[in-house]
Amino acid sequence: MSLRRRTVLRMGALAGAATALPWTGAAPAVADASGPAPVRAPSPAPAVRPKFRWWWPDALVDTGEIAREIRQIAAAGFGGVEIAAVTHSMDEQLDTVRYGWGTPAWRAAVEAALREAKKRDVVVDLTIGPAWPAAVPSITPDSRAASQELAHGVAVLASGAAYDGPVPAAVSEAGDGVTDQRLLLVQAVRVSAGSTPTAVPVRLDRDTVTDVTGRVSGGRLAWTAPDDGATWLLVAYWERGSGQRPEGRDHTTPLAYVVDHFSDSGTRAVTDFWERHILTPTIRGLLKETGGTLFEDSIEIETDATLWTPALPAEFERRMGYSLLPHLATFVEKKEKYAFSFESSLDKAVRRDVMEVVTELYVEHHLRPLQKWAHTLGLKLRIQPYGLETDAVYKSALLDVTEGESLGFKNLDDFRCLAGGRDMGGRPLVSNEAGGTAGGAYATTWTDTLKKLVTQYAAGVNQAVFHGFAYADAPGAQWPGFAAFSPYKGAAGYGEAWGPRQPLWRHTPQVAGFLARVQQVLQTGVNRVDVGIMRQKGYAGSGLGAPWFTSDGVPVGWTHTFLSPRLLGLPSAVVRDGRLAPDGPALKALVVDGDIMIGREHTLQLDVAEKLSGYARAGLPVIVIGDWSDAHVPGLAGPGDNERLRALVAELQELDTVHTVADRPDVPEAIAALGLTRDVEYAQASMLLHAHRVADDADHYFFANDAVSKKGSTGTRITHDVTLTAHVKGAIPYRLDPWTGDVTPVARYTRTADGRFRLTVDLQPGAVTVIVLARPSGVAPKRHAVATQADDIRVREGGHLEIRASAAGTYTTTLDNGRTVATTIRAVPSPVPLTAWTLTVDDWRPGASATETAHEQHELTLDTLAPWTRLPGLEDVSGIGRYRTTVRLGDDWDPARHGALLELGGVFDTFTVRVDGHDLPPVDQLTRVADLGARLRPGTHTIEIEVATTLLNRLRVARPDVFGGAKRQDYGLTGPVRLVPYARAIVRT
Repeated sequence: MSLRRRTVLRMGALAGAATALPWTGAAPAVADASGPAPVRAPSPAPAVRPKFRWWWPDALVDTGEIAREIRQIAAAGFGGVEIAAVTHSMDEQLDTVRYGWGTPAWRAAVEAALREAKKRDVVVDLTIGPAWPAAVPSITPDSRAASQELAHGVAVLASGAAYDGPVPAAVSEAGDGVTDQRLLLVQAVRVSAGSTPTAVPVRLDRDTVTDVTGRVSGGRLAWTAPDDGATWLLVAYWERGSGQRPEGRDHTTPLAYVVDHFSDSGTRAVTDFWERHILTPTIRGLLKETGGTLFEDSIEIETDATLWTPALPAEFERRMGYSLLPHLATFVEKKEKYAFSFESSLDKAVRRDVMEVVTELYVEHHLRPLQKWAHTLGLKLRIQPYGLETDAVYKSALLDVTEGESLGFKNLDDFRCLAGGRDMGGRPLVSNEAGGTAGGAYATTWTDTLKKLVTQYAAGVNQAVFHGFAYADAPGAQWPGFAAFSPYKGAAGYGEAWGPRQPLWRHTPQVAGFLARVQQVLQTGVNRVDVGIMRQKGYAGSGLGAPWFTSDGVPVGWTHTFLSPRLLGLPSAVVRDGRLAPDGPALKALVVDGDIMIGREHTLQLDVAEKLSGYARAGLPVIVIGDWSDAHVPGLAGPGDNERLRALVAELQELDTVHTVADRPDVPEAIAALGLTRDVEYAQASMLLHAHRVADDADHYFFANDAVSKKGSTGTRITHDVTLTAHVKGAIPYRLDPWTGDVTPVARYTRTADGRFRLTVDLQPGAVTVIVLARPSGVAPKRHAVATQADDIRVREGGHLEIRASAAGTYTTTLDNGRTVATTIRAVPSPVPLTAWTLTVDDWRPGASATETAHEQHELTLDTLAPWTRLPGLEDVSGIGRYRTTVRLGDDWDPARHGALLELGGVFDTFTVRVDGHDLPPVDQLTRVADLGARLRPGTHTIEIEVATTLLNRLRVARPDVFGGAKRQDYGLTGPVRLVPYARAIVRT
């Protein structure tokens, strides 16, 4: 998290059984009288279900409460927890000797969590240290294993002036506890004409850099500047610990310090501490049985000086072939600003090369050894691999689980960067720190959370770890209990503290079920993508999109992902049948543009240019954007490198499988010239997003209506045809409802001349659907429709087709064999507005302690629906509202041919529906329309809507110092609510 800023259930494994269903283990659901029992997909395994970040106030926890909270999380339908010591909201310092991270109390609490999790089949993930970044209390700021920085000191000399004094001291203050610093180097360098020693950055003359370290003796330096009329600098470089500590209040005694993420010693400090202080035989055994992940948050290495590790100069020269030291001035920083500059192209080259080496040091000395060690414990490694200008795309290809975050990532392409690495590396997951919202404490709704999350699922995410579930209590906590990030700096904090303290928790199981089914689909098979975008740098979290595809391609059905140069060295990076990584994303083309991180300069590594040429010769289409006659290698060029690169690019552009366009808007020209097609084609440009997963026996298409692309937009309904590609011969389309798990054959579709499927996707803003193309099963229809005049058409018992209409008339339906059938619908009752309600409100209020909730009941009779904020006595109430009304149907109501939709209109936030005392299956919380089927009979029926709220409105008055400035939320059922009858009739095929 940044405050600044498997068990996979294979769906479609049918083994050719004539009467098998498209999902292994699928079973009939409970039928209503309107048709056959739908097939219901099996319940997803715990490892597939969403998880919670579980925030503890270090080890000041009760083992009984720990077990209780595991049970609560499991009962709500979540499959895992990530234990994290986070105390940002606390005003009081804990007794870290007794209750700090890594103490006996911590071990006991972790053991209790693991024991209960084993009983409840819940996966437990452990964070690598207290808060973040990775830190342990077994080192000091002066330890070589601690996070390091390079600080610089400066002395200014006039032309011909002599210096005789102490080596210039660092201009950045040392961190708390840092007492040792080591002189690395002293250089003399001339200030360039037109610059001054006070400029930021100071421009220097590279050719004058002189190593004067040999002039240092006894901590003093003697040197005289040339008498050339220029100003000179003496720059001293000091290696020292940064003194960085993990986020939040003190977590340990002695204090924990952040480790060096680029050295073996830093990683060993972590693993050694765990081996000696945390991993008891009992915990080791439980970890192997529960099989979670070891988690490390984003790489937030902070220093007022320069990121460093002592091995950098030697490793840089070994890997890059030239010495960093003469160029060191261009890399040093003060307060995240470069202190010096030589000239633009040299600065960019050296800084790029440094971060390339930093990437490799991180991978070799931190990621890989940490992952290998985690595997010995029965754990996998999950990391947010961004936070520095390093190759996060490549790291995603290596990690067991890579993770992004909804709070820190700027757009969907940030997630696609991680997905590109995952898919090329053959890894299963892109995880998401989901639901984090600045100022969202106790005001976060599931509706808004889902609208955002479903779009991230379409961008490659297939695991959500929600931010988060807070332990019940801690010193100083106020009602409704401890929350790790709220209050934060005196105001409502980050994310949400989910759990039984929230009225919304009552309906959370149906949300968890929905998410689990979506994740089950998106963890099936492999992710397929149309186009790969080559990035010269594999950053993630930049918010920078793909040329043409992000803005214009996605709205018409194209999918894309991002590749960094290192991905082309993976075993998957081969071309077969014109596809790159044919057993993975199976990319149909690569797009090469200038380096978007540096103004689209035409840079490309020599080895990448050679590989692109090899791919193109093997049949992979390549789109080149722009005039590359000025191409140059990234980093510091060797003799002839740029000339060699230009020759390679020119050769590449001569190949038949390569098309060059002048600029980004011209990409469609290349698409047409190369004959590229997309797997999914939209009939019209829209905010429809999708993901495509391919298994051996089925294609899985996940669609979402993107209601959150534009800030403040509520989105619009999408109803148009899409064309889908099937990779399984003889497949037909099925529709999976992620809210209920019901699987039904699609009744209306057409086949194109090239064997694709065209069908209609109809989604309200934020809503989703899943289309699966699989071989016919026992529930497949005998015939299907290609068109109908009716409102809807569905598959009924025995494979018959049934039309639905809200008005009487004769409706024609065209079948796949070309036959047109007329079906008559007799009289349909008129829609019934439901305006008169009784409302019972369970009002949640502060109780006798921080964790106790008092309840007060309110009874109201309503002749019109309105938000609670406009109902006397409910203005500041939070809780559970139960709305009850009756509707009488006349003797003309025929349950054999009538049904009804219950349209709820406005609802805040989650809800359930009961009819005559019977709960309906979960209703889509975003469309808010319940199909009552044939549950209704002539006579009087009772309809009940239960609505749950956030706690914000009550907290505004209960804790005005923190929440008083927030605007009231409009709770409740606001409608309009209508019962909309329809009639059903069998189509005689």
